[in-house]
Amino acid sequence: MEVYANLALDTLSNGRATLDQLMDELGVSDPATFKLWLDEERVYLKSLVCEPPEETLQMEYWQRLVNLAASRQDLETILSTWTIVTAQNVAPAWKDSSATRKRETTCRHAQENYEKDLKAVQELEGHLGVTRRWVPEDEEWQAAARLVANRKYQHALDNVERLVVSRIFELSKMNQSGTGYKLRKHIGKALQTRSAAIRAALTQYNTAAKALGRRTLEFDEVVKYAFLSDFDLLRDMRQDISTRPWALPAARLAINTYFKLCRAEEEVIRLNVEIRRVVTYLVDEDRYLRACEALYQDDNPILAYQISRYHTIRSRFTPLHLRSLEKISRLSGFSGTLTPGVSVSCGLGDSAGVPQRVCMDAVPSSPPVAADDGEDDANEDADEDHASTLEERYEALQNILSVTTDT
Repeated sequence: MEVYANLALDTLSNGRATLDQLMDELGVSDPATFKLWLDEERVYLKSLVCEPPEETLQMEYWQRLVNLAASRQDLETILSTWTIVTAQNVAPAWKDSSATRKRETTCRHAQENYEKDLKAVQELEGHLGVTRRWVPEDEEWQAAARLVANRKYQHALDNVERLVVSRIFELSKMNQSGTGYKLRKHIGKALQTRSAAIRAALTQYNTAAKALGRRTLEFDEVVKYAFLSDFDLLRDMRQDISTRPWALPAARLAINTYFKLCRAEEEVIRLNVEIRRVVTYLVDEDRYLRACEALYQDDNPILAYQISRYHTIRSRFTPLHLRSLEKISRLSGFSGTLTPGVSVSCGLGDSAGVPQRVCMDAVPSSPPVAADDGEDDANEDADEDHASTLEERYEALQNILSVTTDT
């Protein structure tokens, strides 16, 4: 609790000055602007969940057109290939029928691939309502090509993010307490392999980024990414967010500081409740155990001694807790109180309850012995009632003192 109180009050005391300085740099006068920026960022990130169906069809149509052009080129190359038969090679060409069948098969396969690609293009033209087939000079062709390049860029970024997140998990495992030497050595080798994979993935990412004129990344920069939001801001597909106010580094720091202050204020309210609860419990428990000890001091000094020992054990760290709470109360910005409250739990055995005397004469020194087979039904019923009464008295005694077996 002391740690949480220090963190909350320190955030409130130092965070406000930092936030005021950042707001002056950004030209923001109302802190509510940060909530608007957060909502705008949330809407933007939700728009990246899936690609619009229209763009997906356009990219698929563009890819089919590229495949159709490639299959047409292969077919034209095969059909334009002629074998010139002269008097010198007419006999070998006639005898080598396997080569002829191989050429015919290759030609048939090329024709089938072309027809398959043509059918796929025609089907997509029906879905998109294309009346004239796209050619590389068309604006639609070039726009679809940029979308495909963006998709490759996103896939390269996904690969980099996956490798970096795996590296973060492995580093946290290697630094975790309880990790043995062999496992640390194994993780170290895995990190070396992971670093090489990250460098290879960065090469692919930078190639895709340069094709779009996007910012490239360096290895030293990527391995410092600690939040997935750092990768999310790179996932720009249809709009440029580099000029958005919430995408600037200073703005993101201001947003984080503002919401940390909001959560710190909520934490202070909760800690004010918990601190008073702790003080109330410590006071009530001390008063309750003293009353129990005084209740049995004359009639049952042995039980009173056990209660006294239990009280000593329970109150051993009470001064330490009270000193810690007193230090918290002296912190700058403390708004709670150390005055004990009134507990609502006043049942039997609760710290705020009233001790009740339990008759110890009826408590046997040994468990009841089972009745002999020759006893009649009346004696059995009496024994059951007696055992039920003893069980109730045991339970009442246990609620008052849970250390009856402590010797």
